[in-house]
Amino acid sequence: MIRPLTSIAALLALTACSMVAPDKRPALPVPAAFPSGGVYGEPGDAALPMLGYRDVFRDARLQAIIDQALDNNRDLRIAAANIESAREQYRAQRAEQMPLINSNNSASFVDPGTGRSNVNGSPVQGGQRTNLNIGLGITQFEIDLFGRLAALSRADQARYFASDVGARATRLALIGDIGAAWLQYAADKSLLAIAEETVANASASVRLTRARLDGGIAARTDVAQAETVLATAQSDRATQMTALAQDVNALQLLVGAPVDAALLPGSITEAAGSIGDAPPALDTSILLRRPDVVQAEYQLRAANAEVGAARAALLPRLSLTALAGLASNGLSQLFTTRAFNYTATPTLSYPVFAGGRNKAALAQARAQFDIAVASYERAIQIAFREVADALAQRGTIDDQLGAQQRLAAAATDSYRLTEARYRGGIDSFLANLDAQRSLYQAQRSLTQTQLVAATNRITLYRTLGGDALTDVGRNGPVAVSPAKR
Repeated sequence: MIRPLTSIAALLALTACSMVAPDKRPALPVPAAFPSGGVYGEPGDAALPMLGYRDVFRDARLQAIIDQALDNNRDLRIAAANIESAREQYRAQRAEQMPLINSNNSASFVDPGTGRSNVNGSPVQGGQRTNLNIGLGITQFEIDLFGRLAALSRADQARYFASDVGARATRLALIGDIGAAWLQYAADKSLLAIAEETVANASASVRLTRARLDGGIAARTDVAQAETVLATAQSDRATQMTALAQDVNALQLLVGAPVDAALLPGSITEAAGSIGDAPPALDTSILLRRPDVVQAEYQLRAANAEVGAARAALLPRLSLTALAGLASNGLSQLFTTRAFNYTATPTLSYPVFAGGRNKAALAQARAQFDIAVASYERAIQIAFREVADALAQRGTIDDQLGAQQRLAAAATDSYRLTEARYRGGIDSFLANLDAQRSLYQAQRSLTQTQLVAATNRITLYRTLGGDALTDVGRNGPVAVSPAKR
């Protein structure tokens, strides 16, 4: 009895073979360092510290909106459900590596009066004796000789980790989108204030030119031009009021709940000052911590495991059917040593002819692996381009902002001077009108540049990977070699 059980244990131990290639991360398909100098500015530190979103979004109102969104956003809920689904799929696949044990019990009793027997409660003819059977059985348990089941489990584990990291990518995108939407509201609020101020100034100009027309010292064209400026400002004011309402709608969609008006910013100058700056990085290996890149690595790892499973499917499979239990002709003898019995039947199967199905499955798995490698490399290339674009804008945005501030200050002085000279009868109304238009455009351009500068800081935070990404279920880098398949 001991020898057969020892043989079974030896068969179960033959599961160490694996057809999965060793993992090795492909080389980065981008330069080793980000661009620097010239339009890109000075290079930053190679080792960039991880920044939490509260380090970048410093306004307590914006933090409150982000926290509300993390609790209510539907995209995050979908991502969480996807994680749960992937986790259960992984658990189900791991269960395939364990034997399924069933309990098999039966009893038959003879009716002495009628000669009829009852088997598990169902009467049948011809019962001659009492039989009792209690046992546990294993049916067609596959002994994973070449690691097919282990490879499938490994693939599902990698997909589970990919779904978890994908949820983090969704979270990072959500935080960035909320920050950008909050800034957009602030910019539109400032543009509305500019339009309202221009409406007030244009209304005063219309009243003044009409009075001068009535006094015979202004032409009717002056009144028409003043009314044109007023109508333009009134139209812009209506447009900005619509934009503000749409900004609130966009924020509420991202948050997944109504947004308290008290949490909204009053101006772009106020809002932009609360957005922290992420220091630029130098070493492009920092891209490997971006959630979308990590997700692509896990998908690559899953594809590699699928290739191993497909290779193992070409080899023989060993399965085991076993039964152990107690059987006797009477209850008094059921729990004696003589009542114990067992059977064990190993089965070795080999695919002799399958119409090329298994080879086609292997070829398909290899093709999917090639797709995963290309997708991983493309994810890194896209990440590199996004960071490089953000750095290019970062290198010049301060100069643009400074120039726009000087332009707005000069336009303000020019308008005040020409307004005073026009009222004093020194300058023409056309000069005053041009100064008013220049001021209006300069203020709007300054607002847009402030928005671009603040949004660039958010973009750099997002493209560099955002919050710290703790490794999921691993102690080292995700790594898959495209050379060994």
